Amino acid sequence: MGKFGGWEILLIVLALLLLFGGRKIPELMKGLGKGIREFKTGVKGDDQSEEKKSSDT
Repeated sequence: MGKFGGWEILLIVLALLLLFGGRKIPELMKGLGKGIREFKTGVKGDDQSEEKKSSDT
């Protein structure tokens, strides 16, 4: 139930092409990748700052 088959992925890709066009998709993916990278950096930074605080006390 949680897995996508080949037809479902193909339909999603076609829908994205129709909605955004071929030129806009790379820009969207670039923005998505940048957002994920910043999120991971933020999470990692929070973990490191908590570890540093606990080791200081």
